[in-house]
Amino acid sequence: MQGTLGGGLGIDWMSSNEPAVSPPQLLIDRRRQPRIERRKQPRMTPRAPAVVRIHDCDMLCFAEFAADFGSKDYAYVVTPNVDHLIRFCDDEAFRALYAEAGYILNDSRLLSRVVSVSKGIQLRVCTGSDLTEQLLSKVVKPDDRIVLVGSTWAQAAQLVERFGLRSLKHLQPAYGFIKDPKAVEECLRFVEEQSPFRYCFLAVGSPQQEMLANMLRARGIARGLTLCIGASIDFLTNVERRAPRWMQNAGLEWAFRLLQDPRRLARRYLIRGPRIFLLLKHIRFELLQVPVKELRSKIASANKSS
Repeated sequence: MQGTLGGGLGIDWMSSNEPAVSPPQLLIDRRRQPRIERRKQPRMTPRAPAVVRIHDCDMLCFAEFAADFGSKDYAYVVTPNVDHLIRFCDDEAFRALYAEAGYILNDSRLLSRVVSVSKGIQLRVCTGSDLTEQLLSKVVKPDDRIVLVGSTWAQAAQLVERFGLRSLKHLQPAYGFIKDPKAVEECLRFVEEQSPFRYCFLAVGSPQQEMLANMLRARGIARGLTLCIGASIDFLTNVERRAPRWMQNAGLEWAFRLLQDPRRLARRYLIRGPRIFLLLKHIRFELLQVPVKELRSKIASANKSS
């Protein structure tokens, strides 16, 4: 079902699981997505080291690049944190999603500190939450077409009001959509129908968002920059509190989130998370450069030819 919010707000919303008489319920889409069942796969061993390629770029650097990306090509951005890196080592299918990503940005200050101490490599930080806010507040113009998959109708309305968006297209997928081929197809077609877009924000949690982004790439229809942003919209709309700046800078944002929601996050941060210290022995990092000069040269050539 698709409609337009009243009050002059420039947003189209679509919900695949709500009746026509009422807007989607205020439920956090990212939390509601069930874990994806997959076959157990062998974990990384010293004989099979993981090569992790990360773009050497902070938030301001990548925001400048994203501002010039345009809508003629398609690429998707992933922002790995510690939990994603553990999944990367354990799951071959997840590694394949990262292999197809156009840009891989380090989301974790904790990971940056640990890698600096253990390997002597400086990983610059570009958190998905900071990047999303920077793009919406400093780069996006009111009439730019923005696509949001995930989050709620109420959260989308908050974004419209806060950032003055007049062309936000929103889809709230149904519960468990990733297991339903028809629901997945609906998501893909929704994004493709809005193409070309300035940015498409996928906020349905990992690995669902990376799977959608890669499917869009494989189909070759969508044009624009797609970003896998996890809980970023929850922070921007105050559904979840973000850690104070001093805790973020100290790499303690995980501890703040754990205190806010221990029941949901205790296993991730206290049981699963410490595995990173063992896995780092079998990980080799490669730093990549964001091709800012190449993109600007391509844009200049296109402008001259037109």
